[in-house]
Amino acid sequence: MRKAFQYRLYPTKAQAAFLNQQLWEACDLYNCALQERRDAWKTCRVSLSYYDQANQLKAMRNEGLVKLANFSCGQDVLRRVDKTFQAFFQRLQKGRKAGYPRFKPSSRYGSITFPTYGDGCKLLDTGTLRLQGAGQIRVRLHRALEGTIRTLTIKRALNQWYVCFSVECEAKPLPPSSEEIGIDVGLNSYAVLSDGTEIENPRWLRKAHRSLRRKQRQLARRKRHSHRRRKAVRAVAVAHGKVFRQRNDFQHKLSRKLVNRHGLIAMENLNIRNMTATAQGSVEQPGRNVRQKAGLNRSILDAAWGLLFQKISYKAEEAGRILRQPPARNSSQVCLCGASVPKTLNDRRHHCTSCGLSGPRDQVSARVILQRARNWPSDHNVEVVNSSVVREAVCLN
Repeated sequence: MRKAFQYRLYPTKAQAAFLNQQLWEACDLYNCALQERRDAWKTCRVSLSYYDQANQLKAMRNEGLVKLANFSCGQDVLRRVDKTFQAFFQRLQKGRKAGYPRFKPSSRYGSITFPTYGDGCKLLDTGTLRLQGAGQIRVRLHRALEGTIRTLTIKRALNQWYVCFSVECEAKPLPPSSEEIGIDVGLNSYAVLSDGTEIENPRWLRKAHRSLRRKQRQLARRKRHSHRRRKAVRAVAVAHGKVFRQRNDFQHKLSRKLVNRHGLIAMENLNIRNMTATAQGSVEQPGRNVRQKAGLNRSILDAAWGLLFQKISYKAEEAGRILRQPPARNSSQVCLCGASVPKTLNDRRHHCTSCGLSGPRDQVSARVILQRARNWPSDHNVEVVNSSVVREAVCLN
């Protein structure tokens, strides 16, 4: 399986300037490749491929048009452009809102990748990272690096530098467990388990909302392209970064606790995209309760149930656990016996007149989800997602 390990880098001022220059060069190459594809199609109706552009890279480096220190990094930039266009065409085929690939400002191009470990990059035994053109950079190895390193990514975030190692390693199954758990996520409580455990919703964004609102207002008053505006932008980014780290830490701890204990984990398959759709409507048919729906959407996105599922999925894959997502439809409107028990959002208790079952609404829903997961056909299981995609997506902008 593929995993990613991220560590903090501590470059000197000269090394940081060199890394910033490399990011600028990579961004410039990205935009030039995008412009070439647009012009080729607009003027000649020719669709360029990755190989068409990669074949020009060597000559461009010889002429000094591309100043990336590592040749393979330039190839990776062109692969990013190719993947961007492939995703664009896939959205067109599926009839979704496509969004033509756009140029990137240098401030939003925050990472470069070395596709082959050892080609311009190497982690030394002294605990430093040697990069082509930058020399040896100090790394804080806060945990052991496992597996065989395949790729290496240098990332910039809030003027801080990180290195991400993508490694191939073997799974480490945990001892078998016969315990099973169903999870019903929500907003009053972050999650309610089928055994009655209730997990409090931390509401990270709501707690930071007053501070964020003040910083956003300060940002709105600043003059564009001024030094004070750049400081205000950084202050807003730092505040959002703190909320992200709090959420990430909470979800990692919760997912690890669930995976270590239970052999079967059942979560409802929610369509969060539809749940957070705007209620604004159109000019002809304006929406109702738009402000209330916006607040609900903010709370749902703050809970980030999808990220929790991703963390549980790759941990379950490594530990040899089973993760299933049965349909969530009417999970709160039926009983374990199969009888229909209609409820409104204000009804927080479940009482079935058929079998006499009575209990908290969310706990009964979690038990229904677990029951559905037990009966879920094996050929319809969605037990895990691609862990390499999940883990590596964290390391790239």
